[in-house]
Amino acid sequence: MDEVLDEVVPTEDLKKYEKVYHEQLNSGNITQKAQFEYAWCLVRSKYSGDIRKGLILLEELFHTDKEESKRDYLYYLAIGSARIKEYNKALQYVRGFLQIEPGNHQVHDLEVVIKRRMEKEGLVGVALTGGIVLGIAGVVGLAFALAKK
Repeated sequence: MDEVLDEVVPTEDLKKYEKVYHEQLNSGNITQKAQFEYAWCLVRSKYSGDIRKGLILLEELFHTDKEESKRDYLYYLAIGSARIKEYNKALQYVRGFLQIEPGNHQVHDLEVVIKRRMEKEGLVGVALTGGIVLGIAGVVGLAFALAKK
């Protein structure tokens, strides 16, 4: 599974799908397939700027496409986020995917790899602290909302 996070798209593939996407963009009619294929290539780029652009395109698709495609978008959102070391976000996408399809072994394996990379980079404590802070902020927000009533 490590290879999925380390795979780099061949330049010719990126150029091919980028050309299709931009042709459709210029014509004002971008298909979801063209946007997904371009985003999929961008997420596997060696450049973080490309990966971020791919994540934006995937997020757009996630919010506008049919339910049956959402699992694919979540998977590649997790991969892209992990590639740019946004591990907390990657884990959120993995958990979202697993809510849709809890028995998916490939996504469980991806979760293990992400957690292992977090440990390797010493980010587990940061993730736990961030989760605690978010939990406390949620409770405080809820308390304020209830107090206003």
